[in-house]
Amino acid sequence: VESIDDGVARLSAGIEESARRTDVAKAEFELVQSRVGELDQGEVGLDEQHDRSVAALRLADERVAELQSAERAAEREVASLLARIDALAVGLERRDGAAWLVENRGGAGLFGTIAKLVRVHAGYETALAAVLGPAADALAADDAGAAAAAVGALKEADGGRAAIVLADWPAAARTDTPPLPTGARWALDLVEAPGRLQGALTAMLTGVAVVDDLGAALDLVATRPAVRAVTRDGDVVGPGWVDGGSDRKPSTLEIAGQIEKARTELAAAETRVAELAAALAGAVAEQVSRQDAAEQALAALNESDAAISAIYEQLGRLGQDVRVAEEEWRRLTAQRDQLEAGRTRTLEELTELETRLHTAQEMHTVVDNSPGDRQDLQTAADTARAVEVEARLAVRTAEERANAVRGKADSLRRAAANERVSRQRAEQARAARAHAAEVAAVVADAGRKVANRLADVVVAASQMRDQLTARRQQMVTTMASARAEVNALNARIATLTDALHRDEVAKAQAVLRIEQLETMVLDQFGMAGDDLIAEYGPDVALPPTELEMAEYEQAKERGEQVSAPAPMAFDRATQERRAKRAERELAELGRVNPLALEEFAALEERYNFLSTQLEDVKAARKDLLDVVSDVDARILQVFAEA
Repeated sequence: VESIDDGVARLSAGIEESARRTDVAKAEFELVQSRVGELDQGEVGLDEQHDRSVAALRLADERVAELQSAERAAEREVASLLARIDALAVGLERRDGAAWLVENRGGAGLFGTIAKLVRVHAGYETALAAVLGPAADALAADDAGAAAAAVGALKEADGGRAAIVLADWPAAARTDTPPLPTGARWALDLVEAPGRLQGALTAMLTGVAVVDDLGAALDLVATRPAVRAVTRDGDVVGPGWVDGGSDRKPSTLEIAGQIEKARTELAAAETRVAELAAALAGAVAEQVSRQDAAEQALAALNESDAAISAIYEQLGRLGQDVRVAEEEWRRLTAQRDQLEAGRTRTLEELTELETRLHTAQEMHTVVDNSPGDRQDLQTAADTARAVEVEARLAVRTAEERANAVRGKADSLRRAAANERVSRQRAEQARAARAHAAEVAAVVADAGRKVANRLADVVVAASQMRDQLTARRQQMVTTMASARAEVNALNARIATLTDALHRDEVAKAQAVLRIEQLETMVLDQFGMAGDDLIAEYGPDVALPPTELEMAEYEQAKERGEQVSAPAPMAFDRATQERRAKRAERELAELGRVNPLALEEFAALEERYNFLSTQLEDVKAARKDLLDVVSDVDARILQVFAEA
């Protein structure tokens, strides 16, 4: 019974220890399970944050693509405007008298072109150019003397014609003018000019009104004959006359207005390019920031997934520990119950045996009044009782020894089993620790290698980042240079295209002019173009002029020792001036009258006849003078001999 009580006590202690371990395992399980809930909530937040980061990154990418497209469009617009300005600037460089004066007499009292000095309100350039006429392309001169000197220089150098506006023209006081109809404006109100040109512009634009269409211009002039009206399209209406239509060459004033408009648009486009570049830089920075945020959110999400996986593994291990502890508690409880049941049975058996012993003692008690027999019986009873006691003691000792041996054997078996389990667990723990140590050593070695590699990678990445930053800066500079070069090349292409078009037009005009000249030469002189070039081309020396031949003949008649004038080499500039002079003289002569030709032929024939008669008279006079000289000489000789 005592051994059973000891076993029950030991099992109770084991049950309490198992219950304690079960409670600890359950507490750890609940704690880890609560952490799983927190991590699940954090996982949901990380998923939402990652989705928001990805959506923000997508919006940033779209914003960057949109800004890049807008920047390219703005840069194309800037290049187009630059090309347009260059093309219009080429149109300002006209090869006429004004250009010759600017090139050769820029500082001789001339201080610029009207197109650059006068500013016209936007949309009215065509109207003002039409009403100003040649003055729209004119030069500005300080005074009438400078203008006269410029015109004289043009005539002397055969440089063409030019219009000149006088800066010293007195400015007339503007009188109160009657109001104009709705939509009409005075031309003077649409022009902004320096004070020195106010007088000339006032004189040229006084009484000129600008209207919207030709009908309004005709109605205005009909009601006010003293007013000239001009439409925005360039149709001019005056009292009794109308000047308009199409195919009008744009003036420098209009071209200057178009250039000013293009420059305004260019400034706005360049501002827009700068704004888009700044916005693009900010969008790129935001894109990089959003990219980093998305990567960080993804890394946090992956880290959370790894933590959740580790927690679930730990939760599984703790659940296994709880189940093992509960099974051990149930097993120990069952063993204790069995021991308590065995103790109860043992106590019942012991009680039964004691009862039987008392019964047997009562049955063997015999009342004997004989002292000798009673003494013998008493002795025998004592002896039997002693033997019984000794037997019981021996039995009880044997039972105790058997129970002790049995309990000790069970204890030893349990201890052996526990020792085997402990050794197995210790071996497993040792193997696990060894494996963990190996893994830790490998991880530590790998960590050191990774740390060294990461340090090298960080250094290399820093160097590469610096190189990429420098390269990016260089690429940005190169891109800016390339963009400027592309813009310059585009402008040059536009200029060359315009020049090519002009050259093609000039070539076509030259071909047409050559055909017209060949036709004219064939009609007037009856010669083909090749024959004309062969006989009168630039390779053929020019014969002496009629004036030179006449002077030569007169010198010969006077008996002077002179040589015939030599042919002159062909000088294109000289011949062009002679041709222009001849064309002007021919234009001044007008169309040729056939009767005048006949009269000229008769006069020429009479002139030739009279010239022949004059030569004959001169020859007869010479002969007579010779005869007189001979007679005088003979008379002198005769008188001398006499």
